[in-house]
Amino acid sequence: MKIIFATSEVMPFSRSGDLADVSGSLPAAIADRGHEVTIITPRYGSVDIAAFDLKRKRSRLSINIKGKSVQGGLLEGSTPNGVPVLFVDQPAYFDRRGLYGSDSQDFPDNDERFAFFCRAVLETCCLLGLSPDVIHCNDWQTGPVPVLLQFEYRERPELNGTGTVFTIHNMENLGLFPPEAVMTLGLGWNLFTPSNLEFFGKVSYLKAGLRFADNLTTVSKKYAEEIKTPAFGNGLEGMLQERSSDLKGILCGVDYSKWDPRKDPHITANYSADNLSGKVACKTDLQRRMNLPPDPDAMLIGSICRLVSQKGIDLFLEGAEDFLKLPGQWVFLGESDSGLAEALKKLAHSHPEKVAVQIGHDEELTHRIQAGADVLIMPSRYEPCNLNPMYSLRYGTIPLVRAVGGLDDTVDDVAEGGGNGFKFDQATPEALLAAVRRAHELFEDRVAWRRLMELAMSQDFSWEYPARRYETVYREITALRSASI
Repeated sequence: MKIIFATSEVMPFSRSGDLADVSGSLPAAIADRGHEVTIITPRYGSVDIAAFDLKRKRSRLSINIKGKSVQGGLLEGSTPNGVPVLFVDQPAYFDRRGLYGSDSQDFPDNDERFAFFCRAVLETCCLLGLSPDVIHCNDWQTGPVPVLLQFEYRERPELNGTGTVFTIHNMENLGLFPPEAVMTLGLGWNLFTPSNLEFFGKVSYLKAGLRFADNLTTVSKKYAEEIKTPAFGNGLEGMLQERSSDLKGILCGVDYSKWDPRKDPHITANYSADNLSGKVACKTDLQRRMNLPPDPDAMLIGSICRLVSQKGIDLFLEGAEDFLKLPGQWVFLGESDSGLAEALKKLAHSHPEKVAVQIGHDEELTHRIQAGADVLIMPSRYEPCNLNPMYSLRYGTIPLVRAVGGLDDTVDDVAEGGGNGFKFDQATPEALLAAVRRAHELFEDRVAWRRLMELAMSQDFSWEYPARRYETVYREITALRSASI
């Protein structure tokens, strides 16, 4: 099959979250199964043409946006694992600091930017004669692709038999714009209705994908069920319930070529389940780097996440007095513009022997925390998937998570027998504290803890199984489209 993977970010070229990691790994896993995959993504200002050896194609894009012809170009390159990438180049829209906004504010013309990008995906297929069997769209930035295909591009010979799948990576981001966004997309006002694109008086690009894609997926089995409820559906649970038979939860995978303690170049010592001496060295290194007293017997708890309330870090802060009475140390790494960062820094200042904080993104430190910590906490209020616990398992760092979304699918509690981590249900400081206490108790039994580490490191969260699941979805879509032609 020929697959176009349309995404607004892809590693190593651009990143704001797990979408980029998925976009950098899943297409390669699909290609490894014998399919022809091409990624289409914007060429942001952060994408260095020379550094990534991108070549400009002679083909030119001319797309009507708000009654004017907007010109664009195409660059071609490939991911490190060899998947072809086509970059949509339109400097006025994409050559900016930030992918979707800057200084915590969305760009006011995001509706135009991604209307252009969605049309560029379809125009590129026609321009280059790609004739895909399936266009795989991801999150609100590509949500309009299926509706544009259905109402405008379906009669193009290159797209006549093309199907679409839309993957929800996060239901919180609806891609909401004023009603005029219908016209920005070049669609008719007849689609501005509650059963189509309208969402409480606005246009939702995410809803466009939910409504018009042939098939829907999301990034974990648990999240697929959660988003059909008012608590997680963000107002679109009714539509998701209607399309329940088309919605599949497929847990994301991990690229073990980048996340493997046996050969990770970012950590101070490599190690394996058979020889864990390197992990001891990594723990000492992390403690020293974060100015914590080196202590092999102190349980070191790491946190790697955006410092926002969704991630549940405020639960730790609310119960900090009780958490810091426990033996052990805490390391926090994350980006933030909220008061949570200041509260953590204040706590680290008053308890320098117990708490260390670094604000911002640091790829090397991310790897060092995965390797050096004993436990990784993720007390999220909601979590579609999140790859960090999967990484931590491979590094023998035991995940402690709230039982939501992909976290629930990834972690089995040790209390249930044969589990690989610790889970708790309620988003309260008390529930998190109880789980941390359970981890401390098991940590004191070094033989049991080593067995837990060895079990964790043996688990397989590679892309092989998810890729097979997506291949099945693609085949269902091609069969559906073949029957409709």
